[in-house]
Amino acid sequence: MFFSRTQQPSCNERHERSDSMGNIPRTNIPKVEEAEDHKLCDKEHEQQIDNSNTVLEKIASLYAERLLSDITLEVGGKQFAAHRLILCASSDVFQVMLMNPSWSESQETKICLQEDPACVLVFPDFLKYLYTGKLHINHFLVLPLVTLADKYNVKDLVHLCVDYMCRHVVSATRHNQLVLWLQYTLNCGHSLVFKACASFITWNFELVGEMEDFGTLETDVLISFLQKSDLVISDEVAVFQCVAKWLSIQEKKLLSLHRELEAQYHFKHLVTEVMSHVRFPMMSPRQLASLLIHSLTSRFKDFFIERMALAMAFHNNQNDHRVLTVLQEKNGHLLFTPRLYTTEQWSASLIIENYPSLATYGVRTLVFNTPISFQDAHSDHFFEWTVDIYPKGVWFKKFYLIVWQGTLEIPESVSKTVRLSLTQKDPEDIARVSVGILICGKQDGLEHIRRVVQRNFVFSDEERMLNINDLVPYEDLNDLRAGRSAYLTGPNSDCLKLHVVITPLPTF
Repeated sequence: MFFSRTQQPSCNERHERSDSMGNIPRTNIPKVEEAEDHKLCDKEHEQQIDNSNTVLEKIASLYAERLLSDITLEVGGKQFAAHRLILCASSDVFQVMLMNPSWSESQETKICLQEDPACVLVFPDFLKYLYTGKLHINHFLVLPLVTLADKYNVKDLVHLCVDYMCRHVVSATRHNQLVLWLQYTLNCGHSLVFKACASFITWNFELVGEMEDFGTLETDVLISFLQKSDLVISDEVAVFQCVAKWLSIQEKKLLSLHRELEAQYHFKHLVTEVMSHVRFPMMSPRQLASLLIHSLTSRFKDFFIERMALAMAFHNNQNDHRVLTVLQEKNGHLLFTPRLYTTEQWSASLIIENYPSLATYGVRTLVFNTPISFQDAHSDHFFEWTVDIYPKGVWFKKFYLIVWQGTLEIPESVSKTVRLSLTQKDPEDIARVSVGILICGKQDGLEHIRRVVQRNFVFSDEERMLNINDLVPYEDLNDLRAGRSAYLTGPNSDCLKLHVVITPLPTF
């Protein structure tokens, strides 16, 4: 056995290092600097120490180095060493599976899990998250990750994925993931994500219709959008074209699954089911005539000629049996209810360029007109409108109000709201209209309709003005400390752009 000898100081050296009492001089005591966090101690010199990151690193090393694993998970032919303790602590499903004696898996050291191909690819990341709480996520990975989190009831991961999806709907659209997100969250009850996706599709239907994943919309989901009166679209012909594109994709799918005769039978039924929700009476006679040469119209003449005849009866102001019969059907009135049409006939655009330079309490004005009715018989009658927009608040100046008691002074006041005022000019008749305000936005370089505010209003001699406050949250538009507002568009993200849509309310 070998020992290491340590050289002892000489007698003289010991005397130099201590005084006559044997005390070491203070000058020889190493100086200990005060810890930076000394001030965090309380008067009893107690302090809360947080070394959680180091502990998490130790737990993560169990996964990375496969230390002390007591179970193996096989997914997609690959094996992953894991720990029952971590799995059970993270997942209610794993807890039941591995701890309940009635489950055969509780006695096994190797478990085979059946997952969808997309989930197989992200399973290593999912498992690593259970150990580290860290995860790389994007618009492609989030859906299989939330699928696994839902399946194994990892609630914290579900929350993180749902939050990400709510904030990246526009990105999902650009990368053809929006329809997948919509249909998954509809089936799994993630209402916040579903609402965000559904609103985006409703307000940007033509934009979504141009995407590759539009054809993957399920039939009942597409119909649910076609039944919406707040669907933003240029006109009803554009609705027809979007549906025709979707039908073309479905026909190819049917032909790949069935023999030709059987596929054509199913396709005919699908055309009738979906096209029944296109509002042909909202098309002009000229637009209806243009559809006569469309391939679908030629193939299914009986159905389309019947729908067009109904539309012409409406335009000619003929309440014949066809119109009355449809009105008695469930949701039949929707065929005679306009959507939010952005064509010049029914809307006008207002753009404020270089918005940051607009004066506080500044106002911009727009004047335009719209037809009083969709019926061609009244196509030469119009309403005239004046729009005033106050995007940076409203300043009410001091004024005097004369009452029977005398003169009352009303002091000035300021309202921090984004206000739009709509006035009907020289009303001769009562105007029952639907007013839609479409506010544009820009995210990930994609301009889109970001917000829609809709009101039904009756204009008359007594009520000639409609005021809409909080068109968008004031701070979201005007507090630029965090950067450009998401409501500003244009190449430099400095333009406020909105559409005002005014359509007559149905009289049926």
